[in-house]
Amino acid sequence: MQDLLHEIEKFCLRHDMSETRFGELAMNDKPFVSQLKSGRDLRSSTATKLREFMAEYDAREPAKGANPNRYPAGRLAFPHRDLLGIAQLERHEILYLLDEAEPWIELNRQSSKHADLLSGLTIINAFFENSTRTLLSFEIAGKRLGADVVNMHAAQSSVKKGETLIDTAITLNAMRPDAIVIRHASSGATQLIADKVDCPVLNAGDGQHEHPTQGLLDSLALRHALRARGEKADDFTGLTITICGDILHSRVARSTLLCLQALGASVRLCAPPALMPVGVEAMGVEPFHDFDAALSGSDVVMMLRLQTERMEGQFIPSPREYHHLYGLTKERLTRAAPDALVMHPGPMNRGVEIDSDVADMLDRSIITRQVEMGVAIRMACLDILTRSARKVEGWA
Repeated sequence: MQDLLHEIEKFCLRHDMSETRFGELAMNDKPFVSQLKSGRDLRSSTATKLREFMAEYDAREPAKGANPNRYPAGRLAFPHRDLLGIAQLERHEILYLLDEAEPWIELNRQSSKHADLLSGLTIINAFFENSTRTLLSFEIAGKRLGADVVNMHAAQSSVKKGETLIDTAITLNAMRPDAIVIRHASSGATQLIADKVDCPVLNAGDGQHEHPTQGLLDSLALRHALRARGEKADDFTGLTITICGDILHSRVARSTLLCLQALGASVRLCAPPALMPVGVEAMGVEPFHDFDAALSGSDVVMMLRLQTERMEGQFIPSPREYHHLYGLTKERLTRAAPDALVMHPGPMNRGVEIDSDVADMLDRSIITRQVEMGVAIRMACLDILTRSARKVEGWA
């Protein structure tokens, strides 16, 4: 029943149709959907009729910009049990995740932001590394989908008492969660846990490896910003995007550049020599140490903070000197394209990597849009990765 209600909800959002109008068209019964939500009995033949109506309507009047043949059917659209990184995803799988997030954007903008899609399921957010916005975003995503969400903080975990990561994974698995979201300071920790548990694992950041939902939400935010300008935004072919900051320690940079490249963008990386990884050219990016040169003609500029918590030793002379050479100011932004968009995954160090008057530019900065898209993309990921357990048709 909940899966059918979710299908109806997405159908209505896709076609900008009210639930009352849906009931009228599908069943000649305006309060039909509201009665379903209130517990009205539903025959299997009626459910089949509703799904046939939606399929026929989609074929006859597809949503604007939609392509019903864009993805393989069922779990073939996203055949992975876990989401551990962007590197192992195909282009169409990235697009599928982005498209599946669209209905959740609309839901999150409504006064009632709750769906019971994951009702009865338990999501564990196991954060072995401090986080505020990522943890909050995953918690909101799970709760808006109706799941029971449990947060496990590193400071309160038995890891502090000497328990190994594998023992922690075995313990969590014994509690029979339906999905585990992991954030850990060590690269590869999420893969280690995924190998030991029976449920889907979502990587919320592992060391200097990846942060896949951040790359996805950055791509989703950019897509929406371009659409708001009336530009084609299914992919980013023709865009030049500069990512500047602490590239060496940034898992965000890796996941985001992989997403952007998969969608057709040309990516430039800019950092001081000490903060630029060796051999980045092999990833198909253009490295720069001169920020002004990297900005020239860029359509999008993404700034990254200095991750001092991951630094051992002196990587920059001082924050003041770093701002002088690599800080994004209004004057420096003029070197980019005239309407270049500004992004930042947060948290921001204002006055170090970015000035406040740039971060708060209403017509250019999409930083708050990135935060908004984070909840939607995480709702989509939790939905997709639990479809098998929920025995959704085509995913079981």
